[in-house]
Amino acid sequence: MAQPTFHVAHEDYGSSGRYVVTLPGIQGEAELTWRNGGPGIIVADHTYAPDSMRGTGVAAAMVQRLVADARARGLVIVPACSYVRAQFERHPEWADLCADG
Repeated sequence: MAQPTFHVAHEDYGSSGRYVVTLPGIQGEAELTWRNGGPGIIVADHTYAPDSMRGTGVAAAMVQRLVADARARGLVIVPACSYVRAQFERHPEWADLCADG
């Protein structure tokens, strides 16, 4: 079975931001928040999916978008959120983007 594709929106507020997913017919939104951790560093500090979205893959999709954006912008990520840290542990190919801090 193929992994569903989600539209992951990115809201950038300058020194912080978030990735957001909403699903048709499902109330609420999933989000992954981040903040600036210094030059070239972003801190992924919180991931949330409402019960109605759990198990759909939205959280993993947000982390994948975060990683892709960081790679494109030449940034590294501090996985302060336990979910983001767990995803980094599952994806050794992202090791070059992980900044422990």
